[in-house]
Amino acid sequence: MKTPPIVSPQEWDAAREELLVEEKKLTRARDALAARRRRMPWMAVEKKYRFDGPQGPVSLLDLFEGRRQLIVYRAFYAPDVTTYPEGGGAYPERACVGCSFLADQVAHPAHLNARDTTLAFVSRAPQAEIQGLKARMGWELIPWYTITDDFDKDFGVDEWHGTNAFIREGERIYRTYFIDSRGDEAMGSAWSYLDITALGRQEEWEDSPEGYPQTPPYGWWNYHDAYGETTRSASAH
Repeated sequence: MKTPPIVSPQEWDAAREELLVEEKKLTRARDALAARRRRMPWMAVEKKYRFDGPQGPVSLLDLFEGRRQLIVYRAFYAPDVTTYPEGGGAYPERACVGCSFLADQVAHPAHLNARDTTLAFVSRAPQAEIQGLKARMGWELIPWYTITDDFDKDFGVDEWHGTNAFIREGERIYRTYFIDSRGDEAMGSAWSYLDITALGRQEEWEDSPEGYPQTPPYGWWNYHDAYGETTRSASAH
């Protein structure tokens, strides 16, 4: 391994400041891209999708858990899903290694919930297996449902993983964004999830359309076990 040059603290600081200029450009570009997402058109969801949950059959609307926004990740966990690397185990002990990698990164859902947003995973495996996988892998906080119809095919995730974002107006549901492939590798933090939603982080500094819910930054942040109804986004219905 050929290492970079070894320099003095002053030279290191200068090199870091030079790179920081480019990092700031990337941050501003990421914020601008999120602003464009918030101006994406919405697609009406006309079909009535059904899933199996821990307590029985549920609708797509039920997955919102009463909140305004829903993020759905299609994780590959089913009898016909190949798991790897070799020797790591197989179904039902293991899900797809990439989907498992992502599940390990998912932050506490209370922060998303405080912005009126729910995260859910969906797979083709039956609930008994899903609950066993969650317990084995420490993913108890991720709501995880069984696909029972064409939801995966209709939303571009029947052959590959992907993350769909939805919003509701009353009982009307709309698809607002979709990412897959390497777009999914950035997912896991509350910020990365909120940045793909129609309402964004809902903070006053964001470039959002007029009338979108926004509150001061920092003010709504809390410990994950200290959120209450007063911290819910102004967008709540």
